Amino acid sequence: MKTLKNLLEDESGATAIEYGLIAALVSVAIITILGTLGDNLNTTFTTVSDSLGGASGGSSGGTSGGTTSGG
Repeated sequence: MKTLKNLLEDESGATAIEYGLIAALVSVAIITILGTLGDNLNTTFTTVSDSLGGASGGSSGGTSGGTTSGG
């Protein structure tokens, strides 16, 4: 009977479960934030890339020069 009473009063398992739930919630929040941040960065870099491509007269991959003209 004493063992059953000790088992019911022991809260170490409940504490471990609570910490596990908190860690899971924090992980989900971080994943959500990083996903949103990644989408925003992608949009920003696309905008910058498009702007730079328009400013140089087109997107040539940075290989403009006399490479195709004869010698």
